[in-house]
Amino acid sequence: MSCIRHLGVTISDLEQSLWFYRDLLGFKVHKMADEGGKCLDNFSALRNVDVTTVKMYDNNKNMLELLHYKSHPEKPHNNRERRISEIGCSHFALTVTDLDALYETLTSKGIIFNWPVQVSPDGNVKVAFCRDPDGTLIEMVEEL
Repeated sequence: MSCIRHLGVTISDLEQSLWFYRDLLGFKVHKMADEGGKCLDNFSALRNVDVTTVKMYDNNKNMLELLHYKSHPEKPHNNRERRISEIGCSHFALTVTDLDALYETLTSKGIIFNWPVQVSPDGNVKVAFCRDPDGTLIEMVEEL
């Protein structure tokens, strides 16, 4: 049996991503570290890795790990145009308590949503999809 340990998101701008995940969404920073070395090179299949990792937790102790690669800076793909139907990890979902208020807060800060808040066809949840500063798609869900 397996369980999810954490979700890793590679980012292009550490401060902008901290603003989004910590300041807007409320994740708490547990540990921030500059990392590198042979072990990291081996499991990343890169050489001379220099990465800042930020381990963050939500209120349920679920971990989100932000990865800012200083040694291998990639230009962000145009994730704002990436479709949810493309092969690979399509999105991740967050459970929130007041989606309407969060939607208003995030849109006032320039965060882009695919569509305003909707109630699911079965009436069990409110849902809206937005993108983080690098375009990673996030599903926001409020259980009704």
